[in-house]
Amino acid sequence: MSFAEQFRGKIREQLSSQFVRNIGWLGSSELILRFVRLGVTVALARLLSPGDYGLAAIVSAVSEFTRVFIDVGVNSKIIQADEAEVEELSNSGYWLNWVVFIGLFLLQCLAAFPISLVYNNSTLIPLICVAGLPYLIWPFSSVKLARIHRDNNLKITAIHNVIQNSLSHVLTIIFALLNFHVWAIVLPWVIAAPVGVYIYWVSHQWRPTSAFTTKHWKEILGFGKNILGVQLLRTLRNNLDYLIVGRFLGIEALGLYYFGFNAGLGISLSVISALGTATFPYLCEVRSDFEKFKQRYFSSLKKIALIIIPLVFLQVSLAPFYVPIVFGQKWVVAIPVLILICLSALPRPFAEAASQLLVASGKPHLVLRWDVLFTTLFIGALMIGVQWQAVGVASAVLIVHLISMPLFTLWATYYTFPHIKQSRA
Repeated sequence: MSFAEQFRGKIREQLSSQFVRNIGWLGSSELILRFVRLGVTVALARLLSPGDYGLAAIVSAVSEFTRVFIDVGVNSKIIQADEAEVEELSNSGYWLNWVVFIGLFLLQCLAAFPISLVYNNSTLIPLICVAGLPYLIWPFSSVKLARIHRDNNLKITAIHNVIQNSLSHVLTIIFALLNFHVWAIVLPWVIAAPVGVYIYWVSHQWRPTSAFTTKHWKEILGFGKNILGVQLLRTLRNNLDYLIVGRFLGIEALGLYYFGFNAGLGISLSVISALGTATFPYLCEVRSDFEKFKQRYFSSLKKIALIIIPLVFLQVSLAPFYVPIVFGQKWVVAIPVLILICLSALPRPFAEAASQLLVASGKPHLVLRWDVLFTTLFIGALMIGVQWQAVGVASAVLIVHLISMPLFTLWATYYTFPHIKQSRA
């Protein structure tokens, strides 16, 4: 066989892998959504004020903190479990989800009152409470989502994302044109949620087959506690800059920062999320085969590099040109923030893949320890950066990511495989 034929064979083999197909579906869905989001962002940038953006940032931060507790271990345990355990875990997880989700809705509503006092804005109370309504229907589809991911059938997730998010974005533009102000961002989340639940409900045959039970709850919560801790710390990091900017620099400054963050990192975060979603089941599928497990991990890193590095540098280089043209002159002041935040995306997907490696190999506690350390460094960097306004905060975000995340990726990679090999020797 000639070298050219061997090369073509390797390319076909790479493109035919389930990981690449999953990334293809998720990536395609994100590409479609980016075009829709572009229209939404342009419309909102011209129709809403920085103050509206600031309020939306606070509501988004609160909702993200609450959503951390959605997966208390149910989804991760179902994906990672042996086949013989899946049915019982699914039934137990279904009823556990109902308890958790209803509790989260009540918790978010209660949290709205002190949060409104902190920011001295009573408008936040109804916004935060309404944003929590989807928790009351998500338990219908949560276990189905886990089963779909366990089957490595992320095509359904991609279709779900396109339909639900496109509907939400279209409604956002309509509501913004009707002068709903910040409600134009909040209401579509709620209205589109039942559509997403329905898609997952009809896309997998699993149905709960037992009455209310607490069996396996301890096992699920024990497995999920480290993952929950990791998600909580990551959500804290993802929103802490919003909270600090809003508290110390004001709602309008937060609006400018929030715009720069979303316009700069929105595309990259979507891609990173797709990569992370695809990596975990891809690794878990072969976790009992050391050589395949190792090969899949390093193959994933190569694919991540080919996707994320060109994307980030292209966006950074074009930012000074497209921001004033697409979004309007009033957002030009946010360009430095946009560029700095966008560059911070470079090490993120590699650290995410390293985290998924540790979880798939049964060591989520190590990811939690890393996240505690990184969050501590992150908070310190933000408190220093806020002295130099929004650009200082964005610079702090970039520096701490560029230094810490590559070190974690290297450590996790070269720690995991020798320990797996030794344990199986």
